[in-house]
Amino acid sequence: MRSPSWSRPRPPTPPLLLPLLLLLPLSPWPVWAQVSATASPSGSPGSRDCPEVCTCEPGGLATCSALALPAVPAGLSLRLRELLLDHNHLRALPPGAFAGAGALQRLDLRENGLHSVHVRAFWGLGALQLLDLSANQLEALAPGTFAPLRALRTLSLAGNRLARLEPAALGALPLLRSLSLQDNALAALAPGLLARLPALDALHLHGNPWACGCALRPLCTWLRRHPLPTSEAEAALCVWPGRLTLSPLTAFPDAAFRHCAQPLALRDLAVIYALGPASFLVSVAACLALGSVLTASARARRRRAAALRRPRRPPDPDSDPDPHCSVSPADPGIPAAAAAAARA
Repeated sequence: MRSPSWSRPRPPTPPLLLPLLLLLPLSPWPVWAQVSATASPSGSPGSRDCPEVCTCEPGGLATCSALALPAVPAGLSLRLRELLLDHNHLRALPPGAFAGAGALQRLDLRENGLHSVHVRAFWGLGALQLLDLSANQLEALAPGTFAPLRALRTLSLAGNRLARLEPAALGALPLLRSLSLQDNALAALAPGLLARLPALDALHLHGNPWACGCALRPLCTWLRRHPLPTSEAEAALCVWPGRLTLSPLTAFPDAAFRHCAQPLALRDLAVIYALGPASFLVSVAACLALGSVLTASARARRRRAAALRRPRRPPDPDSDPDPHCSVSPADPGIPAAAAAAARA
């Protein structure tokens, strides 16, 4: 005889839980859909937040290094904070090359063979703090190239072919603290370049053919106020023209430039530019007035000379009142003898 099986009675469903269970299938956003949405990876290659050819990581880092890219990849977004494009084949940067990446803070463009950068290539990168353009083939930079980068703190132009760097190329970078110019073809820095970088305290200069002379005066003045580290100071040398003697840039006191002409201050240039056109107009007006006076004087002299050369004929006291026999004194063609005979 089979023993009866006893089952434990099921506890009753709480009255408040039953309506929730009935409404669960009717929820417009299922729980499993929320879980799957949160579990999906973000920032993967090909997503809208990451260029297709790059590898992206959390925090806004996009690594596009050593991919033989001929141009800046498309798909840059505001989520990017760091963009690594080093060791590619970017020969030129066109206008708006980094459009869409307005929140970018670090941009690495090392060793790309860059030979030209458009003046509007960095437009829209107002948050950029570090720009590395080292180990390229840049020979010149257009005025205003770095003007949009008002937040820039570190700029590297090392290892290029720059023979001259104009102040207008860098522009006014109020937050720039480090500037790398080593291993270029610079013989001097243009006057006023360092004066527009008030926060600069690290300057790398070695590996350039600096020419000892008056053109180095602005740079040497800056170096006296901002001493270089010992290793950098020993490597920053200039050569005397016509000689093979090398001298450290930090070895020139201000007295060494006494024979050099003092460059004009900005106030002096403003006065010259303001007074130059005015003085020119005054000179032209004075010349015109003097010419008018001289012309009028010459005409008056000619009139007086003509009046003096005109002959004067005195009246004849023996003239006949008979109009038929009289000879007009205004007739110069009749000689005096014929007139006397006519009166006889």
